[in-house]
This record gives sequence, C-alpha cells and structure tokens, in this order.
Amino acid sequence: MSNVSADLIWEISRPQNSYLVKTRTGQFSRDPLNLTNLHSRKYAGFVNDKAIGISANEKGGVQVTSKKPASANKPASGLHTVTYGGNKTSRKTYRAVANQAAKNNYRADLRAAAVSRASGIRRSQRAVKPDPEQKLRGNAAKKAAAAKQ
Repeated sequence: MSNVSADLIWEISRPQNSYLVKTRTGQFSRDPLNLTNLHSRKYAGFVNDKAIGISANEKGGVQVTSKKPASANKPASGLHTVTYGGNKTSRKTYRAVANQAAKNNYRADLRAAAVSRASGIRRSQRAVKPDPEQKLRGNAAKKAAAAKQ
C-alpha cells in the first residue's frame, strides 16, 4: 500500500496528468491499465491499487496485465502479466479474463469492461472475409441468363 490514499492522488492528478487526452467530445485516458479509455476515477489504473489492463498480443491473442496491490512501492515488480494465446477459443479466453478480474476479491466491478475489451481485441484479430460478388438484378440478370443459354 502506498502512503497516500488513492482518492488524494486522483484529486491531485485529475485535472492534468500524462495520460489525459482532452477533446471536444470528452476527456479520455491513454493509461495502459484503463479498460474503457475514459478519464474517470473508477477506471484509472495509475490511481487504484488494483487495476487491470488488456492489450493485444503480438502472435494473436490477449495479454492481461494486473497490478499487485502488495507491491505499490515497487513499480518494477508491481505488474503481473498473463498471456492467452490465439490458439485458445474465444469463449475460454473470455472466461479466463472474467475470472482473473472478479475472483479472489480483485475487481469484480471491472469484469464486464475486461471481457468487452478482450472481445474487441479478439474480434479485431480475425481474418477479414472477402465481400461476396454482387448479384445481378433486373434486366442485367435476364441478359446474363440469356447469354448463358
């Protein structure tokens, strides 16, 4: 545990910090431990003692990073990373991510956001299907059918 409360850290760093991105549409965060990329106290990874970050793995799959609450004063060893490979089914990956977020009294409030983030990453890693050839309609279809005969 750090010597300063998380609420005090948030109140001091809320108006300006290195992760904050202000746009016309709202305030966003580039914090790697922020699941929704929204600038809010609930999702701020640098403030909370327990935080989860999900990113894409180089070889396909998902990489889940979580903070160790016991090593708040040791930033080098304060993160725990688990990789779920692309060869695992999506359903098993989502279940593992949900369990890591909610079990052992970690952060059950982040379960839905963690699964949503993992789902979006897995969806983006899928191969793109080619567009089907457009069917001919009307007179063009009649002409093509007559040309085949």
